[in-house]
Amino acid sequence: MKIAVLPGDGIGPEVTQQAVRVLRAVAAGRFTIDFEEFPVGGTAIRQFGLPFPEPTQKGCMAADAVLLGAVGGPEFDSLPRERKPETGLLQLRRALGGYANLRPAVAHPALAECSPLRPEVLRGADILFVRELLGGLYFGEPRGFKGGDSPESAYNTMTYSVAEIERVAHVAFRSAQKRRKKLASVDKANVLECSQLWRKVVTRLAGEYPEVTLEHVLVDSCAMRLVTAPSSFDVVVTENLFGDILTDEAAALTGSLGMLPSATVGGKVDLYEPIHGSAPDIAGKGIANPLGAIASAAMLLRHSARREDDARTIEAAISQVLEAGYRTADLKRGSGQQLVNTETMGDLVIKALAAGQLQPTHA
Repeated sequence: MKIAVLPGDGIGPEVTQQAVRVLRAVAAGRFTIDFEEFPVGGTAIRQFGLPFPEPTQKGCMAADAVLLGAVGGPEFDSLPRERKPETGLLQLRRALGGYANLRPAVAHPALAECSPLRPEVLRGADILFVRELLGGLYFGEPRGFKGGDSPESAYNTMTYSVAEIERVAHVAFRSAQKRRKKLASVDKANVLECSQLWRKVVTRLAGEYPEVTLEHVLVDSCAMRLVTAPSSFDVVVTENLFGDILTDEAAALTGSLGMLPSATVGGKVDLYEPIHGSAPDIAGKGIANPLGAIASAAMLLRHSARREDDARTIEAAISQVLEAGYRTADLKRGSGQQLVNTETMGDLVIKALAAGQLQPTHA
């Protein structure tokens, strides 16, 4: 495989380095992965004056998959919108063409004390969010400000076509077929016309997947159920803005945003990234949690390389490290746990891959 690595900003390079190390360890002597780095976000702005420059775009389009760290930082907040790091991220997504963002949120038993939810509420939570990624408010036109240099108002446009809804819904239904055969479609159909169309289209497509049980859930009700009955969900499909918010809320299930991976599929080249931000306040300190990036690497093997066994091996290694009591700072809660830095956590995952078992920290 040829993978374009976009370390990005803040803690992005630190966590991405560990994901690459794990991929090399899995591939060693068995298959070949070639990595090439390209700048994106703030790093690209410093070098090229643009957040998603042409060399990066060409490198991504020539790859089999893209592995991204994170973008952004307070030093870029004053830039015009077209030059902000986050605009580069949207440009990257649009160039690759991936329209379905897959975000698993699994409650690891070893991390139960990291969650604000009671253990009996958390138990059994294992959700796959399928977020539409190229439509809605983030991409809708027209958008802008009214009032010149001193705006008196601002406006954005939410819009969805039948085709956009159909393609992401198919991904969600097929995902549910491979899991517990339950799909929750999240909308705000009691208020929004876009959501009314969304519900109508998803309901129609359900006839093509008779083995999948479909329910429609209003977004506010979904937000409440995520923290009161998360195990009632299997696969959740929703539009761009709702998916962005709900998947961050789902970090409560895992104990930390640093645990959540994602895959963006359906376009010319698939994109893999942890969902956490660039966390500039801890950048360079070597304390960031790399497990979300490493889990994203596992998703890369699953969806782009079609190496399901290798993906499960990485995920099992992550579980072993956590069960043995090793924690980065965002996960450290009680006694009997060993605090480790970013690089050491990567070392431990690689060790678990090689040995298949780790000694508990209290041994």
